[in-house]
Amino acid sequence: MAGIADELSSSVTSSPLASFMSISPTSLGSPYAPWLRDLKSDERGLFLIHLLLNCATHVAAGNIDQANAFLEQISFLSSPEGDTMQRIASYFTEALARRLLRSWPGLYRALNPDLPESSSASTFHARRLFLDLFPFLRLSFLVSNQAILEAMEGEKVVHVVDLGGSDPSQWIALLQSLAARQEGPPHLRITAVGESRDFLTHMASILSNEAEKLDIPFQFHAVISRLDTLNVESLRVKTGEALAITSLLQLHPLLAPNDDSAAPRKHFSTKIESFLASLWGLSPKIMVVTEQESNHNGSTLKERFMEALYFYAAMFDCLESTVPRQSAERARVEKMLFGEEIKNIIACEGLERKERHEKLERWKQRLEMAGFWRVDLSYYGLMQARRLLQGFGSDGYQVKEQNGSFFFCWQERALFSVSAWRFRR
Repeated sequence: MAGIADELSSSVTSSPLASFMSISPTSLGSPYAPWLRDLKSDERGLFLIHLLLNCATHVAAGNIDQANAFLEQISFLSSPEGDTMQRIASYFTEALARRLLRSWPGLYRALNPDLPESSSASTFHARRLFLDLFPFLRLSFLVSNQAILEAMEGEKVVHVVDLGGSDPSQWIALLQSLAARQEGPPHLRITAVGESRDFLTHMASILSNEAEKLDIPFQFHAVISRLDTLNVESLRVKTGEALAITSLLQLHPLLAPNDDSAAPRKHFSTKIESFLASLWGLSPKIMVVTEQESNHNGSTLKERFMEALYFYAAMFDCLESTVPRQSAERARVEKMLFGEEIKNIIACEGLERKERHEKLERWKQRLEMAGFWRVDLSYYGLMQARRLLQGFGSDGYQVKEQNGSFFFCWQERALFSVSAWRFRR
């Protein structure tokens, strides 16, 4: 199946519908015109792309009437239950509409109240489904664990700090690998940082039981905190421990400004600067960072819109190739995870905009400025990751190596990066 992301890329320059790039709302006619109903799926997809691009241009310019006309047209053609492009368009349309609504703060707040706890639980469940439906997180678990094992060879006391509280399955695998060490297992301490006390309590129980079965000296320490308010003293890093730190999709929210200004900034926020400096102060022997490989932190709406459209087109394409359209699990991930991320990238500014994904090249600059030195991920780790993908049931997924870091790809497009770092004086 031709990827939607490839279709999007080629459509902008070579499609017969290229003239739609500059279409005006008045030229659209009625959204209920018969010819629109007769469009084939590919034709409708291309038309939706151009409608979205034009709509985003008018939203960015504050042309409310024109943007509204495009939104009406897109809403008629899109559907969260339709084909891949229809599903993508429905979520980007909602995001653009929400951004327009911000012109009327009272109306916006009335229609977008704070999420209740039940909605937060639904989001948590969607993240669990993301782990099951995509290979990306499991790849990160495997690569991170291998980097930790190699860095901790011969160490007697190992402390792993898990920023964000990963899935227990990652640390079960690490416990099993440490138990099989030729020199015997070390004393292992895992500190997990997260906002959910219930989740961390559950995690502690699972890992303690596994460590007891494997006869590994083990301690678990839970820190209930957001990363942006974390006091590193609460991690209780002790002299003589070999320290490993892992961050799985956790650092990008710290790129938000310290104040609520939506103005463009030339430099990264002091929030991420101070946080990385505090991690450097812990002298980690290894730190493994996984982040989205896309630039959703541009200062202009149009820049973020284009990047997000490419990135999420690839993510939706992954699901289209491996999960039936009627799947309730697929719908939940699209709505509660991707849909919410798209809305945050497009509709929000200032402190509200948390989904500030950036590419590894920018993270490399930040980490090096904070005093970290990049560590090459091993060839053995690369082979393990590729072996894991062989059992996933789709040849569209790939793991690529570049300059010692790994990129998890769909149809040649890098979607996530994993890099390893260590303390440097």
